[in-house]
Amino acid sequence: MIETALFNRDLSWLKFNERILTEAGRSNVPLLERIRFLSIFSSNLDEFYRVRMPVLLALEKLSNREGNDIHLEEDLLKSANDLISRQQQQYGRVLQLEIIPQLKAHQINLLYGQPFPKEIQKTLTRYFLSQVMAFLQPVYINNKTDFFPSNNELYFLITLKNGSDTKSVILNIPSNELPRFYKVESAGEGFVVFLDDLVRYHLDRVFPNDEVLGCFSFKITRDAEIDLKDEYSGSLSDQLEKQLMKRDLGLATRFLHQPGIPANVFEVMKKLFNLKKANMVEGGQYHNLKDLMNFPVKNDQLSNQPWEKICNTDFAVGTLTEAITKKDIIVHTPFQSYESVLRFFNEAAIDEAVKEIYVTLYRVASDSKIVNALISAAKNGKKVTVLVELKARFDEANNIKWAKKMKSVGVDIIYSVTALKVHAKVALVKRKVEGRMHYVGLFATGNFNESTASFYTDHILMTAHKEMLREVELLFIFLAKRIKPTSTDLIPFKHLLVAQFNLQQGFLNLIDREIEHASQGKPAGITIKMNNLEEKVLINKLYEASNSGVKIDMIVRSICRLIPGVKGMSENIKVTRIVDRYLEHGRIFVFHNLGKQDVYLGSADWMNRNIYRRIEVCFPIYDEYIKREILDIIDIQKQDTVQAVLIDEKMDNIPVHTGENAISSQQGVYQYLKEKY
Repeated sequence: MIETALFNRDLSWLKFNERILTEAGRSNVPLLERIRFLSIFSSNLDEFYRVRMPVLLALEKLSNREGNDIHLEEDLLKSANDLISRQQQQYGRVLQLEIIPQLKAHQINLLYGQPFPKEIQKTLTRYFLSQVMAFLQPVYINNKTDFFPSNNELYFLITLKNGSDTKSVILNIPSNELPRFYKVESAGEGFVVFLDDLVRYHLDRVFPNDEVLGCFSFKITRDAEIDLKDEYSGSLSDQLEKQLMKRDLGLATRFLHQPGIPANVFEVMKKLFNLKKANMVEGGQYHNLKDLMNFPVKNDQLSNQPWEKICNTDFAVGTLTEAITKKDIIVHTPFQSYESVLRFFNEAAIDEAVKEIYVTLYRVASDSKIVNALISAAKNGKKVTVLVELKARFDEANNIKWAKKMKSVGVDIIYSVTALKVHAKVALVKRKVEGRMHYVGLFATGNFNESTASFYTDHILMTAHKEMLREVELLFIFLAKRIKPTSTDLIPFKHLLVAQFNLQQGFLNLIDREIEHASQGKPAGITIKMNNLEEKVLINKLYEASNSGVKIDMIVRSICRLIPGVKGMSENIKVTRIVDRYLEHGRIFVFHNLGKQDVYLGSADWMNRNIYRRIEVCFPIYDEYIKREILDIIDIQKQDTVQAVLIDEKMDNIPVHTGENAISSQQGVYQYLKEKY
């Protein structure tokens, strides 16, 4: 069997993060937005070390065992580390040579490794003594030291001298308790100071009897995976809470440190903190630059000009339910207001005709208006059933909190089985009118989360299509059983494509139809937009389609394992990547079908986890008016010449240059919707 030619998953993801970094380096991006992209790059890289680096380290260990059929791609770890190193060097150049000088040109002085100007020193000392000092907790290193550095928190290693004695101390930088940056105004200029430097500057106040010989910043990144056994007893919620408490106690995957730590102290730290399996990475003076997301400067002239949200349900003078019953409605966030979705749940909570509400929740807003509406619905006597996915990475604690709150007022809470995440985004409302049950519902490409809806591009379909919603009801009935689907668990999905049941085969059939049309000399084409593309079976089918003459346009934001543009394999496949002010998140699947254009939206990327380990729902667009709208939007994105890059056969991000008539697709989509509504 010939092995599928694929890009490496992790290197592809790092190339996506490189595209984020490129945006930070573009001079035509507003200055404060460039700082935001620097923050996103750093946050992404931290997650890579928490989630993916443990996998690479484990695979390397397994691949070195004799007789093991698990093999790590040659030099993969080295390639990843080299790529990260180059990116971090570029990061430093952008920050120091471009961002900081431009901030200074606007009377904003980010003091980056610089001494404090005399005119602000007294103000900084007052702040340190009154606010910062209370949070400092020195730990002296010796043979009896029992100290465990918390995951991704900031510390100093300080070497001290007292007479002939020397000693080493670990001192926390309390950035979880206090803002990372402190802003001071003086003589019409703003000075932004790192909390790190505030502590460093005042070490003589912390250690008044010692001479400070050296001060070196460091942080430790730990494995973030949670071990949930398939066989367990008791509450999944209780088990997960226990595991969450252990998450920050995971093995170290990276020790990021400022250069210059004395060799003897370095060896003691490696042993003390169990760093033998960690990547030892020399960095700069500052870590956790994801904190730049909270850079304490607001300036409208240095930020993206806001786009006023479009509300496309103002026409619904009665209830939104009545409007949906007459005609499907679609909401495109964040261009259009999420208030329409909130209105859907709010009206359902107080509508006397509503008897039952069903919804899946994957990532819940920290102050969720949707969950509050569901709580009100339960208090108003309605049967409310919510599937809360407790295993949504890094959102587990928040989801547990809301699940408990809903359960306390009588909401029926369903948890997915341990080995299966429910990533579908669906809601169903059942109304009883004149003795008959009527259905309305939502299908979405993104979470029911009003916070992320403000910067994720997603699509939410509001429909009264009885057959589609009946299939949602059947899915909830199955999920309530809390068993993993098997080949004998057949649900007659005729409209929806549902992972674990018919999603993969459904997409294979749709691609095969285009292959058949192309082989007959008829027009054939596929357009797919998603976040990640990894799964081999579907990629092989796309290669087959390309070799059959099917023209394939793909917009893949992040991981893309498919290698485009290779003669005899993928020469008819073009892959672009769009990074702009909003996070591209919606999944769209378009199949030419001899001009009839079958359009699906949904929650599923084509990743192994989505296809094999999750419940996902993709849904057809039947309303011709909405279908045309989706096709227009995807066509605008395919024409992007400003924010889009081509992914070439070497995995590089190649800028799209066309000269005249430059098109920024997000700007174009916003203008299109604004004119339409």
